[in-house]
Amino acid sequence: MKQKVVVPILLATLVIASGCSRSASQKLPVSGENTKSVVAPIMNTEGNEIGEVSFVESGDGVTIRIEAEGLPPGSKGIHVHETGVCTPPDFASAGGHFNPTHKEHGFENPKGFHLGDLPNIEVDANGKVSAEVTTAEFTMKPGATNSILDSDGSALVIHEKADDYKTDPSGNSGVRIACAVIKK
Repeated sequence: MKQKVVVPILLATLVIASGCSRSASQKLPVSGENTKSVVAPIMNTEGNEIGEVSFVESGDGVTIRIEAEGLPPGSKGIHVHETGVCTPPDFASAGGHFNPTHKEHGFENPKGFHLGDLPNIEVDANGKVSAEVTTAEFTMKPGATNSILDSDGSALVIHEKADDYKTDPSGNSGVRIACAVIKK
């Protein structure tokens, strides 16, 4: 009779333990908040889709992943711009850099930098880029003063040249060659 009792107890213990191990393996945000993310196509000056950008917010900040092709090789300045509109060919519709703190441009500027200023990316000899940047300067939380997901959204813009990190207002990075709309 003791053996009949032991087997069901062992079986129940295994069932409970396996259920607990599945729950423990699921990753949840440390803050307990839902992770916010946006994925958007990147278009070139002809209005053709050339890639994709994703924005994912976590405890470290917002991680931006850029995958694109058909770009001129070399270092390119990238910035988050203030308006979520990408009208080719010049993408002027995206407005200026995301700058709710009213600073000047560039990480090396003694007067501060725009929150939308980001590190340069490198496009390879085949015109492809696969890059990842994380910033804690802005958020995707609606209603926050530094949120890129405000009422008109924002845009990620790729420029023709590298950002020099000091020249106001755009780092001497040249014309806008690609754009992606960032909206809820």
